[in-house]
Formats: sequence, structure tokens, C-alpha cells
Amino acid sequence: MAHAQTMKNRLRGAATSLLLILIVAAGLRVGFAWNNALHNSRQALSVVPFMFESGDIAVSLAQGHGFSSPFRVPTGPTAWMTPIYPLLLAGVFRIFGIYTYNSYVAATGLNILFATLTCIPIFFAGKRIAGTVLGATAAWLWAIFPNAILIPFESMWEACLSALLAAIILWATLALADSRRIRDWFAYGLLWGFTLMTNPTLESLLPFLLVWLAYCAYKERRSWLVIARPSLALAVAALCCVPWTARNYDVFHAFVPLRSVLGLQLWMGNNQNAGPSWLGQLHPINDEAERAKYIQMGEIHYMRYKRDEALAYMRTHPRRETDLIWERFVALWAGGTPNPVQDFSRVRDAWFRYVLLFNICVALGALSGIILLAWRRSIYTLPLAVFPVIFPFAYYLTLAAPRYRLPIDPIVILLTAIVLIACSHRLYIARSEDTTKKTLPRIA
Repeated sequence: MAHAQTMKNRLRGAATSLLLILIVAAGLRVGFAWNNALHNSRQALSVVPFMFESGDIAVSLAQGHGFSSPFRVPTGPTAWMTPIYPLLLAGVFRIFGIYTYNSYVAATGLNILFATLTCIPIFFAGKRIAGTVLGATAAWLWAIFPNAILIPFESMWEACLSALLAAIILWATLALADSRRIRDWFAYGLLWGFTLMTNPTLESLLPFLLVWLAYCAYKERRSWLVIARPSLALAVAALCCVPWTARNYDVFHAFVPLRSVLGLQLWMGNNQNAGPSWLGQLHPINDEAERAKYIQMGEIHYMRYKRDEALAYMRTHPRRETDLIWERFVALWAGGTPNPVQDFSRVRDAWFRYVLLFNICVALGALSGIILLAWRRSIYTLPLAVFPVIFPFAYYLTLAAPRYRLPIDPIVILLTAIVLIACSHRLYIARSEDTTKKTLPRIA
């Protein structure tokens, strides 16, 4: 009996071991990247993954031409994206060479590192909400989550770093609710500043999380003076963005707080040729006519022109817009396809079906997790719910792709884990002889 209990404790310890989870997560990601490298030529891998705006800007930086030229030809300064990830890639190019296989390995390695380390904030955020079992379950789900396995080596974008930062933000937000130290709020502002310089789309979450922190502090002290600390964090985050905003004003003589690309994104998703799945059409990086127009007009005027065209189309085609928004909604949560049922039946590939089903299951899991937290009147409902509820709206209106959703997937996974833990406990008590004294796991 004692031996059986010892074995049970060892198995439980292994199942909840963060180190083991990290090893498995890293192994899966390295294995898939290695398999991809074996099935593609080194020459292709040295170039193709970098042939996007982030890679082109990084090449310009590595060659000493500044933050410019997102289309592989000299087009002048750009605010296409915020600087952190292109600077990171530029550092890789400077060390390992521009368009070399070693640079591909290094850049992919960084993405794998970011995607693997995301297990840590997921684990501790889950542990804070409802204990070690929840944290471990969420971290295991992230370890085997197909999007987080495939995206690190498919192309060089900031999605993996953004996912890590979003998970850290959630963990820090939950921890900060118990902190009165000014330095913690200052550090939280720095974290947000770095995140905004990596992925500005995450800024949509900032006001909601700060309001939640202010509410938690108010409940504890019953004084609205506690708003000073969230205000400090907001001010620090904003100050982190000032140098970049000042650079943009100096270069473009226009106010561009973070990035300029919204107008084009809106137009690519809302024009007479737009569809729910975007394959690069009409983009200046692929379309010579659009690139010529971009060069002639300049980046800021081009973006404003595209924004006005998109808004005009949206106003005059409301029914078509409704269809596009719905199709993008489905595509975003189904792993990239706007027709998940038809594609599941049509495509016989087992891996494709696994990816599709996993994405649909975690989407439904996130919805169920929000409902469960709200039903139990959990204090954690708002900080978890805003990630899948608020963040995707920008992509419902523009373009939908799996890498766009990846930044919030750690929280989507955590919400799914909450449901799994709750359901498993309910199944357990259904088999118990005495259910009168047992309840669902406490989710505070």
C-alpha cells in the first residue's frame, strides 16, 4: 500500500514538474523544426522565412541603412512595425550573416526559446488562480499546442515573443493585485512599454487590466487614491514609447504613436476582392503596382489613402462586411480556415485534422472557461476574459491568421485548463458514494 502511494506521489510530482514540461515543450519544437529543415534546402531556409517586412527591415538595419525598406527594395524610413523584433533579427544577421542558414537556425532557436519559456508564466498564473494542478495542466497543453510548435519556424515574426510577453503580463497582473510596492508598479509599466514596442496590438488590453488592478486595490483599501499606482504604470509605459513616437514624428512630420500599417491592413481585408483567407494578394511586398503607389505617395499618405478606401467600402457594403467579419471570426478560432467542417471532411491528413480539432477545442474551452469563472463570480474573470474577448477584434476587421492569435493563446489555453480541471473533478464526484460534501475546485 505504501509502495503504491509512493508511486502515485512520484507520478503526480512528474506530471506537475515544470522542468519536465519545459523539456517536452522544447523537444517537440526542436523536433518539428529539425524535420522541417530536413525537408527543405538550406538555400531556401536561408532566405524564404525572412522575406517579409520584419526580415526586410532587419536586413536594412544590419546593413546600416536604419529602420527602413520593408519591401526588399530601398523605400526610405518606415514605421511599419515597432522596433524590438526587427532589431533582434538585425542582431542575428550581424552575428551570423544576412540570409544564411546559420541565421535561420539562430532566429528559429530564439522563437523556440520564447515559445518554450511561455510555459513558465502560464504555470505560475494557473498556480495563483487555483493551484499547481491547474498551472501544470495549462503548461502541458501549451507544450503540445500545435500552433506554438509550428509557428516558431514557419516565418520570422514577433508572435512567439508576443505570446511570452502576454503570458508574463497576465502573471504579473495577478501578482500585482497583492502588491503595494511602488517599484512593482514601475516594473509593470516597463514590462508594458517593452511589450508595446514589440506588439502594439496588445495595447487594447492595457486599460482593462489597469482598471481591474485599481478595482482590486479599491476593494482592499476603499479609497480611490489607489488609482495613483495604475496611473504610474500607465505613465511609465507611455514614456517607454516616447522615443519611438518622437523618431516617427521627426521622420514623417506626422503623429505616428506606434506603427503606421493599420490603413493598409484594413483595406486588404475590406475591398471588392477581399476574402476571409488572405494569401498575400494586393500587398505592396508582392504587388508591383501597389508598391509603386506606396513609393510615390510615401508611407503615411499611402496608409491614409488605404484607410479611407477601406472605410468607404465598409460603409457601402454592410452585408458583405458582416459576412467577412463572421468568416474571419471562424478562421481565427479554427486555426486559419473559414470552413472548418468542410475542410475536416475534405482533407484526410491526420496532422491537419489534429491542428484543426485542437484549435476548435481550445476556442470552445476558452469560452467555457469564461462562463465558468463568471458563474462562480471569480475575481479573475476580467483579467482572463479580456484576452480572447478584446484582443481579436482588430483581426475580425482586418485579416485573420493563426500567428495573429498566438499572443493570446497562452491565456486561451489557461481558460481551457480551468474547464478541464473543473470537469474532471465533477466526473470524479459523480462516481463517489458521498457527493454531499464535495465541490468543484476553488477558483477564487
